[in-house]
Amino acid sequence: MSRVWDVPVDDSTRVRDVRVATEEASACAGLPANRTATAALVATELATNLLRHAGGGRVLINLVERAHDDARRAAVQLVSIDHGPGIPDVAAAMRDGYTTTVAASLGAGLGTCRRIANDFDLHSAPGRGTVVMARIGHEPAVRNQGPPPPGPRAGGVNVPLGRAEQSGDAWGRVRSGDRLTLLLADGLGHGAKAAEASTAAVTELRGLAELPPTEILRSLGRALRPTRGAAVAVAQLDLREAQLSFAGIGNIGARLRTDGAWKPLLSHPGIVGAQAPASVPVQRVPWHANSLLVLHSDGLPSRWTPPDDGVLPGCDPAVAAAVVLRDAGSAARPARDDTCVAVLTAGGVSRHGSGA
Repeated sequence: MSRVWDVPVDDSTRVRDVRVATEEASACAGLPANRTATAALVATELATNLLRHAGGGRVLINLVERAHDDARRAAVQLVSIDHGPGIPDVAAAMRDGYTTTVAASLGAGLGTCRRIANDFDLHSAPGRGTVVMARIGHEPAVRNQGPPPPGPRAGGVNVPLGRAEQSGDAWGRVRSGDRLTLLLADGLGHGAKAAEASTAAVTELRGLAELPPTEILRSLGRALRPTRGAAVAVAQLDLREAQLSFAGIGNIGARLRTDGAWKPLLSHPGIVGAQAPASVPVQRVPWHANSLLVLHSDGLPSRWTPPDDGVLPGCDPAVAAAVVLRDAGSAARPARDDTCVAVLTAGGVSRHGSGA
């Protein structure tokens, strides 16, 4: 099971905290020294920008697998989130060496972060804030390699309750031919035992890529019996049929955005590995070029309002997940459990870097 770091950035001492947490994450991921230094540099830049130009925020650090890494090695994913004024000119802010004294901009460093990270993207909206994502893998970023081929992309963010070291939630993806499967698991309760259950679900998924959602859930039921169990949702995209199939057990939320309209997808009551129903209905819906699927655990408010933002389907999925996380929560409704948001997009190329 992997560590999760959630570092608030509200004063200058927190910049060091973000850098140290990133170095710890790099060690957990097994990054070599040069890539650890790269991750620390990006982390320092993101945290500094939060203080200087956004009035503070937070940096989430997750260990994830990059979609194009056949070795399944963990990469360090850094996501900075703020409620600041936003970036008025993103293209200018992305240039190396760009700086400004205008408080409405993140200022210098984003261009450098994009250049040295393996994957990079951001979303900024006036008055709502900015989300910046960078992933640092084992190998140096290759400049001028061109964008990855278009196609569906999956990504997410994971936040532990009370900034604990582990989250009881987990997400994973697996692909087999024309099928891409996204899974989100919420281990019963929270803490190490919950993390054991959700991690078992993600690990088991790797060998189930060719199965349909109901068979995946059935196999997970057997695999999770030694654990306390989990709520699990499985979404499988069939590219050949342009169809999304969804099946879930427990309190995993799901929303599908197509042509600007949001549709809920419903899970069935139960606990995978403990009290799962004998059969689970499968919902099948068309998948379009502008579709976007959001899966989330119950750490997110159940009645959150989906963003009316046509830009999100073109973002890196982790960026879209962080935007949902930021905009769905509020100080008046603090999280009462671990929170995981996973997103599936139809494809296209990230506007500011390579895709997930």
